[in-house]
Amino acid sequence: MRRFIIATLFFVALLGAWQAMVLSGRWSPVLLPSPAAVGEYLWTALWDGTLIEAIEVTMRRLLVGYAIGIALGLPLGLLSSRFTFFEDTVGVLALGLQTLPSVCWIPLALLWFGQSEGAMLFVVVMGSAWSVAIATDTGARTIPPVFARAARTMGSEGFHQWTRVILPASLPYLISGMKQGWAFAWRSLMAAEIFVTILTGFGLGQLLHYGRELNAMEQVIAIMVVIVAIGLLADKALFAPWERFLHRRWGTGGTAAT
Repeated sequence: MRRFIIATLFFVALLGAWQAMVLSGRWSPVLLPSPAAVGEYLWTALWDGTLIEAIEVTMRRLLVGYAIGIALGLPLGLLSSRFTFFEDTVGVLALGLQTLPSVCWIPLALLWFGQSEGAMLFVVVMGSAWSVAIATDTGARTIPPVFARAARTMGSEGFHQWTRVILPASLPYLISGMKQGWAFAWRSLMAAEIFVTILTGFGLGQLLHYGRELNAMEQVIAIMVVIVAIGLLADKALFAPWERFLHRRWGTGGTAAT
């Protein structure tokens, strides 16, 4: 409750400072609209369905691309942690490609897939798969060796050991990697929606782009607020409970607290 009150007071103070900047007259309303103008746009966009439709389109693209990124990154990370050949090849490649900004994939996606959903999906997958692979590799390597030795003593080897011992023990670290992959996928999709023009479905990134084109700063700020809100909601409602549960399950609660 105390944390909620502190957070509420902080955001109230932030809104007050924003309104004070608007009232000072130093900023043109075109460049810095009032909180009321941003709220009016949000209400109008919600009322006519524009915002809801954009959120649905964006989340559909994000979830599909993110799922493919996990499906690719998880086995690559396990292979990299187990075999030296994959560590020296796939591991190095994943580390290098993770540092590549997501926007760098857009020209390649446009040349390969054109102005299509496939281009957006490609950018999202490339933005998330490598961070998941690195997190999986790191998680598998940080498991205490006694777990694997105990499993071998009880007759667990090969695929059974990986699925029943190594993978479950690395889950606390994998969730952190999945959260990082989600953040990369989210950023990648916003970049793709801004640069890839698809007339069949407008996402949040495209609303952000059109707000800039129309000099509608209240629309730009409103969409940014929505993007931040969705990111916070995903972290608090999805990843944070998993992290707390898994850290308690595997006795690493001190790590979660930090």
